[in-house]
Amino acid sequence: MNIAIVGTGYVGLVSGTCFADTGANVTCVDVDAQKIERLKNGEIPIFEPGLDELVLKNVKAGRLHFTTDLSSVLDDVQIVFSAVGTPPDEDGSADLKYVLQVARTIGQHMNNYLVVVTKSTVPVGTAAKVRKTIEDELAKRGLQDLEFDVASNPEFLKEGNAIKDFMSPDRVVVGVESEHAKKVLTKLYKPFLLNNFRVIFMDIPSAEMTKYAANSMLATRISFMNDIANLCERVGADVNMVRAGIGADTRIGRKFLYAGCGYGGSCFPKDVKALIKTADQNGYSMEVLKAVERVNERQKSILFEKLQKAFKDEDLKGKTVAMWGLSFKPETDDMRESTALVMIHLLLEAGCTIRAYDPVAMNECKRRIGDTVTYCNDMYDATLDADALLLLTEWKEFRLPTWAVIKKAMKRPLVIDGRNIFDSEDLEENGFEYHCIGK
Repeated sequence: MNIAIVGTGYVGLVSGTCFADTGANVTCVDVDAQKIERLKNGEIPIFEPGLDELVLKNVKAGRLHFTTDLSSVLDDVQIVFSAVGTPPDEDGSADLKYVLQVARTIGQHMNNYLVVVTKSTVPVGTAAKVRKTIEDELAKRGLQDLEFDVASNPEFLKEGNAIKDFMSPDRVVVGVESEHAKKVLTKLYKPFLLNNFRVIFMDIPSAEMTKYAANSMLATRISFMNDIANLCERVGADVNMVRAGIGADTRIGRKFLYAGCGYGGSCFPKDVKALIKTADQNGYSMEVLKAVERVNERQKSILFEKLQKAFKDEDLKGKTVAMWGLSFKPETDDMRESTALVMIHLLLEAGCTIRAYDPVAMNECKRRIGDTVTYCNDMYDATLDADALLLLTEWKEFRLPTWAVIKKAMKRPLVIDGRNIFDSEDLEENGFEYHCIGK
């Protein structure tokens, strides 16, 4: 089967590469000529474990191709996936200009039946706009009778685990409006059906809503546990014990019940905002999600508040702060909406010097904020002469540090753990003052 995927960002490149690995002939399309040239040369523009090897394997096998010209491949494909960005507008709604531009290009150049599938996260009703855009362009060409289908196939990939999520999904959600589109997409997903993975077909509006509802539910669990954690500190409870207690209830489960210093990334913040905006536009107020958003924004500054309390509200100007972790989560260099960006702003505003280390995100940090922080060689280098150590991202290499070395390096043995990964007794035995979330 021949397919095209427009957009070689996180979703598009991972999806295209994985489809190619199941035997499809895939052409990835992007207007960014420099990015396409890099991909042709084997350079992967995003960090995702295992992706570079999989891209090279499928390029070598002749199943994965790259181009800047969507029109040149439309006559040879049966399915076009739109995986372009939907950045939030100033009012929080999803900006659909790139999605609709893809639809316009398809309408201007298609000559055969196509299934046009939106893989980007888009508000309910977007497929109808895509259909109208294509129909308008076909009418201009006198091809108003040319048949095509639109569909919705939202992605549920976790950064850092995207290839496994795609190849071994717990479910694939597909919204269709015709039996023919369902037949075409069933054929594409047949390799997954053979492994007993669930492909759930539904109407298009429900598929579009499912993506937002899923991410908003996960964001809600995170903010709920952060609220519980903050209350635990005030009443003398331990949020880790509370999490174990409620997570044992099969109706609740254990996932996404970890307290911390706030969620970030390209999905949760954007999708929560977009769903709130969609509700507002339809005369309904999402009160729970508005609270989820407020709690998360407040939680991103919780480590700064703990730092102030540790210094008994004395002036932080001139203090050196070691920061472990810059990406919004482990196994990615993505810093979009990361807690680190909030913390860097607060610390610099307070007059602190920041010594930062992250295994993969330092180049991304430098691209975003330049040399306003000191980028260190490793996690031990970051603690040199530091008055405090803040843990923001729970990378595996941070889990078992040699505390004796760190204590000698630091000016003051103070650790503030934003992800609750350290053992309090271990740190106290090594002479550290230790603070975490919800205890």
